[in-house]
Amino acid sequence: MVQGPGEHGDVRAQAGWSEADTSAFTADDRELRRVAVSALLGTSMEWYDYFLYGLMAALVFNTLFFPELDPVAGTVLALLTFAIGFVARPLGGVLFGHLGDRIGRKRTLILTIVVIGAATGLIGLLPTYGQIGVAAPILLAALRFLQGLSLGGEWSGAVLMAVEHAPPEKKSIYGAMPQFGSPIGTVASSGVVALVTLLPQDQFEAWGWRLPFLLAFPMLALAVYLRLRVEESPVFARVVREEIEHEQRPPVVEVFQHAWRRVLLVIVTALFASGGFFLMTTYAVNYGTDVLGMAAWVVLVATMAGAALEAGGILLGGRLADRYTPWKVVSVGGFVAVLCAVPLALMLGSGRVWVAALAIALGIGLLGVPYGPIGPLFSQLFEGRYRYSGVAVSYNLAGMVGGFVPSLALSLQSGLGDTAWVIGVLFAVILAMTGLGAWAIGRSLGRSPVPAADRAAVG
Repeated sequence: MVQGPGEHGDVRAQAGWSEADTSAFTADDRELRRVAVSALLGTSMEWYDYFLYGLMAALVFNTLFFPELDPVAGTVLALLTFAIGFVARPLGGVLFGHLGDRIGRKRTLILTIVVIGAATGLIGLLPTYGQIGVAAPILLAALRFLQGLSLGGEWSGAVLMAVEHAPPEKKSIYGAMPQFGSPIGTVASSGVVALVTLLPQDQFEAWGWRLPFLLAFPMLALAVYLRLRVEESPVFARVVREEIEHEQRPPVVEVFQHAWRRVLLVIVTALFASGGFFLMTTYAVNYGTDVLGMAAWVVLVATMAGAALEAGGILLGGRLADRYTPWKVVSVGGFVAVLCAVPLALMLGSGRVWVAALAIALGIGLLGVPYGPIGPLFSQLFEGRYRYSGVAVSYNLAGMVGGFVPSLALSLQSGLGDTAWVIGVLFAVILAMTGLGAWAIGRSLGRSPVPAADRAAVG
């Protein structure tokens, strides 16, 4: 039940809010909407850029940047350059987590969006192997590294800005706003790629593939404009006042000194957000086109339909989490997805194009419910003075592991044959880890050493 304005004081008292923490409620509805829209559009751009690279790695980068290799080896290397971005993510988590806990969420988020937008746009200007030789894949890998570095601080900062501004009865739904960036970015990148793949193949490989990357430049200008207009997190303002009175240590040091077990829990729980997602998108695009013989546009339509289903799941997960607590929703959502792994594998292996396309869409959609509440859930595990670093480092360590899932699936496919059970088994294992990890987080929150005021500020 939604509480009226007069009840907010009781909610704060029950949650353990200190007087300083009540500043989070001074923002009016306009400011809350501005924060939510900024977080949403920033992560939408982030996922557009990131998923766009995955699509192009599966569709065309093997011929443009690794033409001297046979098609399978070239595709594996193209997907490995995709994974390089995930290797960079924990480093970005350390770097931008430190900045977010020291100079503020707002300024750090402006920096992350500038880096990822510039790196993506420059990929669209990059010469190919046929033009500059081996320097082309090296530069491609370097720009991909910069994408991953900035992503390491983007999502966590956007989540914290949304959660730390939100009133207590709406923290999960506000915290779910950055997660909507995933389906929006998926739809946008899939739609743009679907359009350029309608070009004749020679034109697509010559210049058409560049257009989606070049769109990052105008998107970057809009994202920076929006982020300049939001106010700093009220929780960060409180932390700054408190840190003046205490010796300051690097936030990442405090994370591993005080919260390393919680870091492990986040890694286990969050693996699905990258590994499960890119299994059903990047790898599924490659499997659908190369193994099942599906037209590229059919697979891309399937990913767009899946993104729409995922968005509905995120909304449902956020609303349920405000009622039943985030960890319960993430855990149940993970186990429900496990039960669907066998039907999905059977549908993919049916030999029918549209049945396989439906399986891809449903697989993506199933990720929405557990994905919606993970921001507020992970935020509850870390104290305010090192929360940005804690969420960023742990979430992106999971992202690093998950980034290798498409390459792992392709390697298993090469060894086991063209079977859809590779996708089914990996999907089930990853989502089972999510269900178990969220359940363990729920148990740990009951005995958490995080101060009551810090917990109340995020959930």
